[in-house]
Amino acid sequence: MDDTTQNDDKRKGHGAAPPLGVERRKADTRKRMRSSEGRERYLDMVQRERALLLDLGIARSTEQLLDMAGAAVPSEIEEEGVKDRATGDQLRAILPVQSWLPLSIHLIGLRDGVMRIAPLHDMNDRQLDSLISTAQRSGFHVEKIEVEVWDRKELIDTLRSVHDLSADRCEKTLALWLIDPDNGLLLNQFQRDMMAEALQMRASDIHLLQDNNPDAPNWIQYRIDGDMIPMHLLPPDAMARLTTLLKRDAGLNFGDRTTPKDGRFGFTWQGRAIDVRVAAGPQAQDGEKLTLRLLDRAALKGFDELFARHEDVGDYLAQLLSPDIKGGGGMILLSGPTGSGKTTTLYACVQQIDRRRRHVLTIEDPIEYELRYATQWQVRPGMPGGSFADLIRASMRHDPDYIIIGEMRDADTVETSLKAAESGHTVISTIHADTALQTFERLRSLMPSERERSSTYTLAQQVRCILNQRLVRTLCQGCAHKDEAGKVLKEQEVQKLGIEPDTKVRRHNTSGCDLCNRTGISGRTLLLDALLITLGPAQRNEIYEALIGNVNNVIHEDGVIVHTRREGLVDLVVSGLVDPKAAISYLEQ
Repeated sequence: MDDTTQNDDKRKGHGAAPPLGVERRKADTRKRMRSSEGRERYLDMVQRERALLLDLGIARSTEQLLDMAGAAVPSEIEEEGVKDRATGDQLRAILPVQSWLPLSIHLIGLRDGVMRIAPLHDMNDRQLDSLISTAQRSGFHVEKIEVEVWDRKELIDTLRSVHDLSADRCEKTLALWLIDPDNGLLLNQFQRDMMAEALQMRASDIHLLQDNNPDAPNWIQYRIDGDMIPMHLLPPDAMARLTTLLKRDAGLNFGDRTTPKDGRFGFTWQGRAIDVRVAAGPQAQDGEKLTLRLLDRAALKGFDELFARHEDVGDYLAQLLSPDIKGGGGMILLSGPTGSGKTTTLYACVQQIDRRRRHVLTIEDPIEYELRYATQWQVRPGMPGGSFADLIRASMRHDPDYIIIGEMRDADTVETSLKAAESGHTVISTIHADTALQTFERLRSLMPSERERSSTYTLAQQVRCILNQRLVRTLCQGCAHKDEAGKVLKEQEVQKLGIEPDTKVRRHNTSGCDLCNRTGISGRTLLLDALLITLGPAQRNEIYEALIGNVNNVIHEDGVIVHTRREGLVDLVVSGLVDPKAAISYLEQ
């Protein structure tokens, strides 16, 4: 690569390494300031709301209400590196449940290398050493464990209230219920344990298949990190009772198995309110399929956490969402296939907006998370005035600063969104497309042919940022194998990634460990293909010409910053988060 190409790549954002040293400290300081601002932003509103709720007999802590408002709580432990300080909740969230729940211990906290616990029974040295080893492999700096002696009754009560995990009980409850299927108490307990188990395993959805054919298996499956995992096998009559209970809780007609229906219900887990969205539909001749989407607000990634590996993108977006910008308008587009995390990014952007000073109006189908201090409208297709386009037109009469559109699906929605942006509103929306550049083509394909040029001109003027995203599975850091790139990849694959053969990498351990539930995978991370268009309105004629002629020319314009999927993958491979072989397959997609 010559010097000219290197300079051009730097201008467009290629090869940008994560900030180190002073830059890293500045970035961390900036994140903490943004986090603190978010809390201070709504604190007075929350305190007044808490007083009103107490008058109504509803007890809510300030922290709970701030969490419901989407205000990030500054973490005492760093996102990356060794964690030497953590609360009990943080320990319970990260340590695998099977490493401590069977021991009947209460995790109190970690400070200065000392983990404090309160055990119900005496623990031997082997159990203590195993717990220390698990904590260290999970990224905690633990040198020793201190045991605190608690009153037995107080400890039992604490274990019951705090350790509301139920994951360890699920199989036992199921076995007891199947012995006595008419026992409604055991049925309700299994339903609760099933959802608790799914949440503990970081499942996004629960799939239940109820088929009355004796030869057909009735499985309960969890979707974890994008994969379907078979968990529990039930007899047809037991599955029918469970699906009936779930439909009843969701407010659905449990006698109708032929019509697709949607509902939702609430569920409390570890003191958090979980919203469960239920979709029911027919299965085969006389069966039914239920899909439960688990909407845990606490699991939503914050703005800085989401863009931790793309800090310049996060900073540019934060600038666009700043409350100091009024009347600038413009569009922020999030694209990608189904299941790529577009909705998560959309909600992270909404939470970044100062909703105390700016009016945020969302138009969604369906509304997934309820947002405090924002107006949320539900799209009702088939009803007069209930479509996306109708609601966008109506929203402009409600004085919004930001209009959030769940998805752009048709020409009418695209045109009204462009008009909203042109009239000074900041519009944030999602659309299905494979790359950032293809997002332009996808939008143009939805434009009416008679107004294609005028709509394309408005598009060129208004787009500020396009984020095309994927979610890639990250390796478990506790068991991944260390190796050199040249020993894992073929010569042409090393060249394709553009790394040195002696670069230290991590390989997927297919056997896994207790930290990753024997999968070798621990979570997913964001992979971006991004276009940041920093040009002013007077400089955008070249963007328009490129959209009319060859859309690939957009990336060559000055003021267009490009982040490719390839550079993101190289960063993840070098950081040891993604298997090099998997990175090659992602590149080929």
